Amino acid sequence: MEVHRNLSMDLIPSLQGTARVYDNEQLMLRGLEAKEIKCGDVVIIRYEGPTGGPGLPEMLTPTSAIMGAGLGDCVALLTDGRFSGGSHGFCIGHITPEAQVGGPIALVKNGDPIRIDARPDVRTIDLLIDDDEWERRRAEWSPPPLRASQGTLFKYIQCVATASEGCVTDEVGGADEIAKAAPKTPAIAELEQKIAELEDKLAEQGVLSN
Repeated sequence: MEVHRNLSMDLIPSLQGTARVYDNEQLMLRGLEAKEIKCGDVVIIRYEGPTGGPGLPEMLTPTSAIMGAGLGDCVALLTDGRFSGGSHGFCIGHITPEAQVGGPIALVKNGDPIRIDARPDVRTIDLLIDDDEWERRRAEWSPPPLRASQGTLFKYIQCVATASEGCVTDEVGGADEIAKAAPKTPAIAELEQKIAELEDKLAEQGVLSN
């Protein structure tokens, strides 16, 4: 996880707010235009990580839009996407495990209370829901369809490492961490989906029977 330290964090090193969740960058920008985002919100932009994006896309536009809307000093932004040196405001990126593999950011819902302490000696993010609710959400979660299902991007998704490992594609690592975060990897979920579709077609043709 990357904490993008700046003047906002120096002035307000910790905060507690309400989750405002968006499953991609474009939805967040439309939500901001519609004035859905208010002071005190913790904006979540997810499914923008190495496999979800795919490619860990830059989140400069959302941070710039938040600043332009005059919310830079009272809204936090959390994402499994990435930031560059041009971002401003209270923003935390490169969150791993990412949403696409079932990381905690995938389980956040609108209205959830979130507490962030960005002080250098603390650096914690807490989703303030009880354990039973957390486990229920984990059990109900399933990965959305991959944004690329063929070609170079699909091959990239199959072999890219986590953001904390540098998103490299020529090393094997991080499997244990991902397995603990999600019941299925994107590749397995994609394969199961294709098998289910094939079985449905065969059943319609009368090839499969009980």
